[in-house]
Amino acid sequence: MSAKKDKVYTGSCDSCAYLVYDEDYEEYVCDINMDEDDYGRLMSNGFRGCPYYRDGDEYKVVRHQI
Repeated sequence: MSAKKDKVYTGSCDSCAYLVYDEDYEEYVCDINMDEDDYGRLMSNGFRGCPYYRDGDEYKVVRHQI
């Protein structure tokens, strides 16, 4: 019987591809489309990190190929 491991999502909002500047609020906001349940779990630390994190470094693949 195999044990199911929880995925660990690492990363910082500062380097996330979904962090965008909102001119109305005049600050950076997360631009991911999530429902209220997901947002509640994220704010209550139900997740071990942000499951929506995507590295915003566009050159990461290129550096890996060199």
